[in-house]
Amino acid sequence: MSFDGSFMHAMSNELNNELLNGRVTKINEPYPNEIMMTIRANGNNYQTLLSANPLYARIQTTKIPFTNPKEPSNFAMTLRKRLRGSFLNKIHQVDNDRVMHFHFNTRNELGDIEELVLVIEVMARHSNIILVEAKNRNIIDAVKRIGLEKNRYRTLLPGSKYINPPKQNMINPFDLNDFTTINQLNHDFPNVSVFATNLRQYLQGLGKDTSTALATAIHEPGSTIKSKYQNFFSNFNNPTPTISISENGKLNFSAFPYLNQKIEKQFPTLSEMLDVYFQTKVNHERVREQGSQLIQITQNELKKNKRKIKRLEQSEKESKLADEYRIKGEILMTYLKQVKSGEKLIVLPNFYDNNKKIKINLKPSLSPSANAQWYFKQYQKKKNAVKFINQQLKKTKAEIDYFENIKSQIEIADPENLADIKIELQNEGYLKIKNKVKKQRKAKVSKPERFVSDNGTIILVGKNNLQNDQLTHKIADKRDTWLHTQKIHGSHVIIRSFNPSEETIIQAAELAAYYSKARNSANVPVDYDVVKRIKKPSGAKPGFVTYTGQKTVYVTPTKEKFKHLRENVLKNN
Repeated sequence: MSFDGSFMHAMSNELNNELLNGRVTKINEPYPNEIMMTIRANGNNYQTLLSANPLYARIQTTKIPFTNPKEPSNFAMTLRKRLRGSFLNKIHQVDNDRVMHFHFNTRNELGDIEELVLVIEVMARHSNIILVEAKNRNIIDAVKRIGLEKNRYRTLLPGSKYINPPKQNMINPFDLNDFTTINQLNHDFPNVSVFATNLRQYLQGLGKDTSTALATAIHEPGSTIKSKYQNFFSNFNNPTPTISISENGKLNFSAFPYLNQKIEKQFPTLSEMLDVYFQTKVNHERVREQGSQLIQITQNELKKNKRKIKRLEQSEKESKLADEYRIKGEILMTYLKQVKSGEKLIVLPNFYDNNKKIKINLKPSLSPSANAQWYFKQYQKKKNAVKFINQQLKKTKAEIDYFENIKSQIEIADPENLADIKIELQNEGYLKIKNKVKKQRKAKVSKPERFVSDNGTIILVGKNNLQNDQLTHKIADKRDTWLHTQKIHGSHVIIRSFNPSEETIIQAAELAAYYSKARNSANVPVDYDVVKRIKKPSGAKPGFVTYTGQKTVYVTPTKEKFKHLRENVLKNN
């Protein structure tokens, strides 16, 4: 389901119950076009996400942690200046449109009370967040500034008057009392799909999924159309948030279960449902957007090195013919008197193969002796090339392995972990540093992920090579337990215990498997050993280690186990 007007109606009710009369304590913009506002209400701190992301625009409270950027945006600074410490005294939706207003009471620079309105427009690529003065509708600022060159109907610039989005001549479905048109549409369009299309053109704020669900409900036999219609929309006032699976395996969310839906999971609140639905999708999209340069470098390096492997393997095959040159040279030297100057070819007995005849090509411009020496030189060249090729093959295979590892780390990375990968590629010379200064401060590596086992033992997980190095060689005690998937790219995991229980080892191994390329596999082998036996070879790339004396357990990672260990952190705080 899309975040349409009807879903926003349900969300507006939920936010009113949670946030009304709350005080704004923090404001951040962790990602472009997304504002995270912490509101203290009813004795709780609510992280309120206002997103104008073109793909995932929405409004909700969230429990997903976020990382603040090093420097706040101008819009975030404006919101902090004008709204921090203010009180949220009203939340309302504009008709059944995808527009919500947050009204705040605050004090201006003179100390007088003023009302400011934060307008959130959830309209796909046209989504926006605008701060407006309530008394005169003057725009203070917008997260996306829109000038006349982009929109002649309404400009969204500081100092402009705020104009509502163009109003469509439709009926608010929650205010409908006359069902004549609905009855007529139902009669004229017995096909559900066509009926749903006409409902979207008549009723305001219906997404495709909602209109189809309404058309299906009305077509069901039984009570009157009025009764079925009112029952359908009453569910938005008393939602049962639901994630369902469509016939093609796609996940959908809705304010309540629609007819013929295959229910995957239901939630106590709309926001909790959206956290689950969007977390993986949004993280993946943010990683794709923010890590596009890193992904491109990784793909290019993999392609380049795989092409190099093919060339080297071909050269290796050719180099294996070196002995043929030596044999031909020795045969020529043995039968030198039979070789005449100016000949292009000679056939001689091969004393290395029961004197079978062997054809030997000659260079007419060279003497018989010089021809033999030419074969010896070619033999030496090929022989030396074998050693060089083997060295290059080993080096190139190590490069491929390294970038396969980087690729895996990007695939499972959270957006905040991309900075570490970028620093690593810069340090290794694969990515140029822009505006490089002579005395550049050493970049700070982000902290490893923290989990807690069921018996209270801390488990730390490195999510990229720099974190892995820091975790294993600096943070961990030599007596701690280290884990890693066996011969599979993945994270370093540390159990902060000198004598962990078998249960803790299994749970840490499940994390090691979850944070690896084998995340979706079963029966994954995970090695574990004490940290003192984990060695980093001199000159090795970040994250590379060797170890001996390890033991191995086999585990099957699941998202449920991962969530369980993450929830243990909250319980133990």
